Amino acid sequence: MDRVKEACFSKLGRRVTGSRFLDLFAGTGSVAIEALSRGAAHAELVEQDPRALRVIRENLQLAGVQDRARVQRADVLSWLRNDALLPFDIIYVAPPQYLGLWSKTLQQIEARSNWTNEDSIVVVQIDPAEREELELHRLAPFDERRYGNTLLWYFMVRDETGKTGDGNS
Repeated sequence: MDRVKEACFSKLGRRVTGSRFLDLFAGTGSVAIEALSRGAAHAELVEQDPRALRVIRENLQLAGVQDRARVQRADVLSWLRNDALLPFDIIYVAPPQYLGLWSKTLQQIEARSNWTNEDSIVVVQIDPAEREELELHRLAPFDERRYGNTLLWYFMVRDETGKTGDGNS
């Protein structure tokens, strides 16, 4: 997983600095902690499992970044039905495998424009066997990288004209 995380953050590059980072299905919190350690201004971590939440809080404390993070105990799909107070610059989606949660989550982010801004990136981490095309209108895939049994799939936000934040369609 460290190789995958390193590759992801190398791809995201300077976008992380000063960003608002959303870690969905946060697990141990390691991805959000990495974002904070690379200069993210704030990270929101959403996780449902009480044991994982305990680990997340401990890890944030150990890393000394708890003051820039907020941990939410919630079901991700239910939580995304709310309005975001501010949009996120980077959204990381790494759900439990083989439950179709990644596609439901991506569709929910797609349907609620208040979670993203015109330059947002959504990163989906799944097993390559789970990959399937989705009909999306606001989110456009722009890259994917495979690392063994892990696929990182990157999406950008399209504007009303169909162009992404980098000017491409």
